[in-house]
Amino acid sequence: MEKNRKLVIVGSGEFGRIAFEYFTYDSNYEVVAFSVERDFLQDTVIEGCPVVPLDELAQRFDPKEHDVYVAVTYTQLNRVRTRLFKSVKGLGYRCASYVSSRAFVWRNVELGENVFIFENNVVQPFCKIEDNVVLWSGNHIGHRSVVEANCYLSSHIVVSGYCEIGSSSFVGVNATFADNVAIGPDCLIGMASTVNRNLEGGKVWTGSPVEASRIPSLRYFKVKEV
Repeated sequence: MEKNRKLVIVGSGEFGRIAFEYFTYDSNYEVVAFSVERDFLQDTVIEGCPVVPLDELAQRFDPKEHDVYVAVTYTQLNRVRTRLFKSVKGLGYRCASYVSSRAFVWRNVELGENVFIFENNVVQPFCKIEDNVVLWSGNHIGHRSVVEANCYLSSHIVVSGYCEIGSSSFVGVNATFADNVAIGPDCLIGMASTVNRNLEGGKVWTGSPVEASRIPSLRYFKVKEV
């Protein structure tokens, strides 16, 4: 595949290294650098690419000539990834999205920036995947469903048709959503859960089927700002 665009990956952890692998071998991007916040700068080189402090990124890699992908998982209920996404957008960068060549994403799906869709995902017609969403491997997103900004869906999740996953939510492996279910922002859906009714924001939902936990999701993730 011809490499006709240059990319900087923000994040030097495991997800950053995985993103390097996918962008390098399954996209038209050439990864030219990694970047992290100065307080987290440990390595100087990763995968043969320099690691630069985020506060120097725009001076060393022109936003007009480079795109960025923010490769951070669901730390603090997606707050860290969201903050860094906003930071690089503020520097003038366009954020790249990755869709695996082994994923099925229908032609009229709306995709935002900084979206990462791993292999074996199925995203059906008329869906919308907003900015800064991660769909790890093997999920099914049913027709006309919406995954709002900053969400993280792990693996082998079934989202039925006409569902809405609220912003900044985390969904654990093997969770299942019935048709026409909407959950509010900042929800934590535990692994192997069945979600068969609407949930207001900030809920922790575990088990199959059980009532929502009394522990708010922000407290569970130790998020300080609300």
